[in-house]
Amino acid sequence: MGDTRDSSFDAVVVGSGIAGLRAAIEIGRGGGRVAILTKDDPTDSATDKAQGGLAAVLSDDDEISLHYQDTLLAGDGLCHEGAVRVLVEEGPARARELIDWGARFDREGAGLALAREAAHSKRRILRAQGDSTGREIARALVVKSSEDSRITLLPHIFSVDLILQGGRCAGILAVDEAQGRPAILRARAVVLASGGAGQAYLESTNPPQATGDGMAMAYRAGAEMMDMEFVQFHPTALCVEGAPRFLLSEAMRGEGGRLENFGGERFMARFDVRGELAPRDIVARGIVAEMRRTGHPCVYLSMRDLNPELARRRFPMIAATCAAYGLDIGDDRIPVAPCAHYMMGGVKTDLWGRTSITGLYAAGEVACTGVHGANRLASNSLLEGLVFGARAGRAVLGDSLSSLEGGALLTDAGTALAIDRDAAEATIRSLKKVLWEGAGLLREGRGLGRSIDAILKLERGLGLRAVSRRGVEARNLMFVGRLIAESALKRQESRGAHYREDFPEKDPGRGRHSIIAPGAPAPDLPRFAVPNTE
Repeated sequence: MGDTRDSSFDAVVVGSGIAGLRAAIEIGRGGGRVAILTKDDPTDSATDKAQGGLAAVLSDDDEISLHYQDTLLAGDGLCHEGAVRVLVEEGPARARELIDWGARFDREGAGLALAREAAHSKRRILRAQGDSTGREIARALVVKSSEDSRITLLPHIFSVDLILQGGRCAGILAVDEAQGRPAILRARAVVLASGGAGQAYLESTNPPQATGDGMAMAYRAGAEMMDMEFVQFHPTALCVEGAPRFLLSEAMRGEGGRLENFGGERFMARFDVRGELAPRDIVARGIVAEMRRTGHPCVYLSMRDLNPELARRRFPMIAATCAAYGLDIGDDRIPVAPCAHYMMGGVKTDLWGRTSITGLYAAGEVACTGVHGANRLASNSLLEGLVFGARAGRAVLGDSLSSLEGGALLTDAGTALAIDRDAAEATIRSLKKVLWEGAGLLREGRGLGRSIDAILKLERGLGLRAVSRRGVEARNLMFVGRLIAESALKRQESRGAHYREDFPEKDPGRGRHSIIAPGAPAPDLPRFAVPNTE
């Protein structure tokens, strides 16, 4: 932890998940002084909540080429093949590095216990405590980062906007919520690792912090965005009235869990020969189709083919959460339904995390290298954070820290922001409903058009000033929501996680990435006021 008043930094990393921590570690061990900003506690990230695993080729029974092909197949013709090759080839080394740094993955005897998940051809999924993999990885990376005096972790610093100077990114406008004051962090380089935007949807597995902050900041600054229409909906989230939409890991199906309708019939074979082990987009749409056919608000995940005690021991966190709502994962059928889960699109980067703005880098879910294509392969997200977080850190060392003189200093930026939380909360609730109904799992042109109109109206209603943290988050979610809906309207085909009921077939002529290129700070999007510090 550090004091925001008296620290100077070469680089600022926004986000304390897997990508941000890994980028900071890389910058630190290369000699750079780096601050990690997180708007709440350091463990409040999607990484910490990740039940799934880390996909990497670590067994003699597996091959890099197989992981490569599995990723391409899941991506439905839209993966950037160079990015996929980087992911699968560098993944094993990054995973072994984690183990060397103290990450405690599950083992069988003297070896690693490798699991299999949907759309993987081999067992290659590293897990920790069954379903707490993300938490263990985050723990190991936080410990590793704390060993480097050049890395400073600054919690409760809410990043508001990027500072642009001379055509490059020169820092962050933030709010130090602990001290109740705005602040400016000057930096030679900024790495966005702020996660996704799942909170734009009514039903989401994402933590409350997933409000699209990094994507919105980058877009307001004029950065190119890519593939924003591709939002992954996880097939199996807990569907109990009054319960959070808690994710039930894909590994439950990988270990023999089956999907049943209200009458106890398995149904996934009607949609794909792989049944419950089909890619996520197919399983999610199959579930929705069955819910429509039966008129029932959910389907059921059953682990009854697995020994009940083994199921509880294999998935302890899931078992404990379900037990809190009176459900036993070993004996009961668990009601599930799809929820928004992961953004495949984001800030466009090259294979080293560079964005279209000099001095600005991005890694993890906020970024889009094209590695996931139209649909992310299960357990490739944690791997992406490791691989491309490390690459972004190396790029910062080579590009930015060698090209400028002088460090960055956090300075006072004036008075604290006022509070306008009620209006922001009402706007966010409306946006969630608009996107869920019009730009959710199943889409069509008229609904997307109505969604765009509704979002524009919400933007005007919120006004030009976002005068509280929640107000800034509301505006960020609206920007990202509008980009999702506009991109989905333009893609007149169905591909991967993007499904148009009015264009249900894949169009070979549209097998290309969608790019949003403002080219300069977008004139129609009011940037938040940045004090003149020159």
